[in-house]
Amino acid sequence: MQESDTATRIVLAAEELFADQGFIETTMRQITTRADVNLAAVNYHYGSKGGLIEAVAKRFLDPLCAQLDQRLAEREGDDSVSPSVDELLDTLMRALLVVKDVNPHALSLFMRLLDLAYAPGQEELREFLIQGYGERVRPLIELVRKNAAPLESDEFFWRLHFLLGAMIFTLSNYATLSAFSNEGREAAADIERTLHRMIPVISAGFQARGESTWFCRV
Repeated sequence: MQESDTATRIVLAAEELFADQGFIETTMRQITTRADVNLAAVNYHYGSKGGLIEAVAKRFLDPLCAQLDQRLAEREGDDSVSPSVDELLDTLMRALLVVKDVNPHALSLFMRLLDLAYAPGQEELREFLIQGYGERVRPLIELVRKNAAPLESDEFFWRLHFLLGAMIFTLSNYATLSAFSNEGREAAADIERTLHRMIPVISAGFQARGESTWFCRV
């Protein structure tokens, strides 16, 4: 029981620090100080900082994928209507909001994690995400592709990552963007409204036909 409590303290301390500062910027010393443990305890429970990052990731990726599974299963029950790209994006955004309500650090961690996964030298993290969650998110991606404009695989791949990058940038820099906004202080807490604003922009990117851009090979 004592070891379980120690592991929980470590992962909660890491979660808060990773959300506030970022994965790379947070040091093991900061984590052990916040959790009131020694480095040996972190190594015993998680093996390394990479193992600790994966443990933190699972705390919000597992419930996020569960939410997506549930919501997509509910849509499958209605075979008469094929969901639009807007509706599928709305499904994703609502799943993110549910996870955020349970874990206030979830959105910040999610965006920081995706940002880190694109960084050089993060092969182990990318493998962890692909092996652990690739198949879980594939049904959503396939539905988006099915209902988007007709695109070759490589074109769809690039659009997916362009739009994912826009989402990562927006939510990773939310406080700064809110400060620049003309809406004042209330914008700082209005994550739901921001997610809703992303939907038509991301949807338009998926629904634009490839031949509308002359240098696209379709």
